[in-house]
Amino acid sequence: MTLPAPRFAPGLRLVAEGLAMRRGHRHLFAGLDLALASGGVLRLAGPNGSGKTTLIRLLAGFLKPEAGTIRWEGMPAEAEPALLIHYHGHREGLREALTPRENLAFAAALLGGEPGRIAPALATLGALPLADLPVHVLSAGQRRRVALARLLVAPRPVWLLDEPLAALDQAGQALIGALLAAHRAAGGLAVVATHQPIAVEAAILDLGARGAALSGEREA
Repeated sequence: MTLPAPRFAPGLRLVAEGLAMRRGHRHLFAGLDLALASGGVLRLAGPNGSGKTTLIRLLAGFLKPEAGTIRWEGMPAEAEPALLIHYHGHREGLREALTPRENLAFAAALLGGEPGRIAPALATLGALPLADLPVHVLSAGQRRRVALARLLVAPRPVWLLDEPLAALDQAGQALIGALLAAHRAAGGLAVVATHQPIAVEAAILDLGARGAALSGEREA
C-alpha cells in the first residue's frame, strides 16, 4: 500500500525576530530570532518550563508574542498561514468512541485531506490493523501513531510538532525520523519540540541556554 508523496512549492520561509514571552513574572525567552526555510527541520531543546510548547504555539498562531514578529515568506499573498500548518500537540485530539479510520475521515474533511490516503497513512504509521477498533482500547503509543497519521492524510508544508516521540517505542521514534526526512525531501519544513534527539538532520535551538540562539549544531 503506497502513499503518494506530496511535493510542496519551494521558497517558503519562516522568520521570527525579537520574540519575547513571559510566564507570570518570568521571561521564558526574549530577543529570540529564528529562520527556517523549505527543506529544514528545527529541534527545540531545553528543560521543562523553558518555553518549547509556548514557542510552538506562538508559531502556530495560537498565542501572541509579548514582543517581536513572526512572518511566513514565499507564500501566495491570498494564502492564510493557518492553512499551511499542521499542529500536533501533547494531546492527540482523537474522539475515543470513534475508530482511527473514522477519526482520520473527520480530519480529512476538516483539513482538506483525501479519504483515499487514510489506509496508506495508517499503514505507514504501522497502525492499519487498528483501523476499525475504538480509540479508547488503544495504548498511548498506538494513539500517538494514529494522531500522527493526520500529517499524511492532509499534506501541508509546515509541521509544528510538540513532543511527537512521547509514548513511542524505539521503532516508533525511528519512524518519526523517517517521516521527517521524507517531509524535508518533499520541500516541507518542521519545528519539533522534544527532549529526545530525532533521527533526521536538524538544527537545534536550545531554549534552556542563556540568550538562546539558533545553534549551528546539527543532529542526524
